[in-house]
Amino acid sequence: MAQEKSLILFSLLALVLLVLGWVQPSMGQGPRAMMFRRQHMDSKSRPNPNSTYCNQMMRRRRMTVGMCKPVNIFVHEPLKDVEDICIEPNILCKNGQNNCHKSKFLMNVTACRLTNGSRYPKCKYHTSPTMRQITVACLGDPYVPVHLDT
Repeated sequence: MAQEKSLILFSLLALVLLVLGWVQPSMGQGPRAMMFRRQHMDSKSRPNPNSTYCNQMMRRRRMTVGMCKPVNIFVHEPLKDVEDICIEPNILCKNGQNNCHKSKFLMNVTACRLTNGSRYPKCKYHTSPTMRQITVACLGDPYVPVHLDT
């Protein structure tokens, strides 16, 4: 009886692991896709040029841990619109790979640049909101953005 219960539990566990292994990649939740979202996606806000947006967001998104990230771009468009860039024709990325795609349309973005003289741990950023086309590198199944090619 105990052996039958063990076999049933093992079979259920194997089935659950199989389903999780199938579902997780299909949701585009790989580590690189999640990192892209953390570092570059902010669909909810549109900062003004004199705001402290970059100082707050760079800290909140953990890009000032151990060092000050020199430059980062936040995209203020729906994630679906950014993911749709991956269906645009392939272009060469700055690193020479051929998995980049350029947006057809201008997008609301904010460039955060480390100000001159700013040093870790007091990272201070200049906030520059603008409209521009963006280029993303895409990977996975489904094919999703994993890198902003700036």
